[in-house]
Amino acid sequence: MSTSAHTAAAEGATALTSPQSDGRTSQGHRVRRRSVRSRNRWVGLAFVALPLVIYGFVVLVPLAQSVQYSFFNWDGVSAATWVGFQNYVTFVTDPVLRSTLGHVLVLICFFALLPIALGLFSAALLTRAKQPGMAVYRWIFFLPQVMTTVVVALVFKRIYAPDGPLNTVLRAVGLDALTRTWLADFTWALPALGLVGTWVTFGFCMVLFISGTSSIAPELYEAARIDGAGAVREFFAVTLPGLRGQIAIALTLTITAALRTFDLVWVTTHGGPGTSTLTPAVALYKAAFQNPQVGLAAAIGVTMAALCLVIALIITRVSERD
Repeated sequence: MSTSAHTAAAEGATALTSPQSDGRTSQGHRVRRRSVRSRNRWVGLAFVALPLVIYGFVVLVPLAQSVQYSFFNWDGVSAATWVGFQNYVTFVTDPVLRSTLGHVLVLICFFALLPIALGLFSAALLTRAKQPGMAVYRWIFFLPQVMTTVVVALVFKRIYAPDGPLNTVLRAVGLDALTRTWLADFTWALPALGLVGTWVTFGFCMVLFISGTSSIAPELYEAARIDGAGAVREFFAVTLPGLRGQIAIALTLTITAALRTFDLVWVTTHGGPGTSTLTPAVALYKAAFQNPQVGLAAAIGVTMAALCLVIALIITRVSERD
């Protein structure tokens, strides 16, 4: 009887103490997990600390200074005068500066919409009918991406010259009436520069879309063909939805490139003739270094940076919708 009593007492003690022991053990595991996560967090912060400091000095501090300068009337030398939002008001009310926004809209059509449409069309053709030599075709059209914009501008400045290859070809085929000084023409200077942007960005869009098309499941195309879809319907039902992410990337990069256009315009026309090819970036440069109006230049830069950010956020939000 005493042995049974001792056994029952031991089992009772174990039953009473076991939940507490398990609780202490699980609590200890949680404490250790929290300490490991905290240590890993500090290790991660230590790795990114130096890049964050460099990024802050290179990007964030100059950005904050630009925002500060935009509220002052300052020539870069004498004492600055507080003007509040007057520089921003000048940017949107001055006829010359306001016209730069209209020029940018034209360039967006040439830098973004036209290359993306041509890139989608080329990608659909190249991926549907594989022909020998397609790699060379892609390389030729991607070549502008590895060339600096200054080199491209110098090449097309020669092409568009009064005695350049373009006018020479037009005269050779009997179209003398179409010849003109392209970069000195108030009507054609901006579209001529826009076509240069189309040539530069088309290859990038095409290669990006070809890469995206290769990641679309072949079963989707097979299902579309079984349902009787032709080439056009197959493109709109399968290819286009499958390239939504790539289209968003292309739109973001090409639109921001159009908004930031400077070197192409500066090397070819300096914003002329008159102000027919003036862009916000060229206006910023002239305001900062030629006039000078540092506060106005800072206001232009801050406005365009905010516009680029808003456009990128809108495109990202729209592309992520189901």
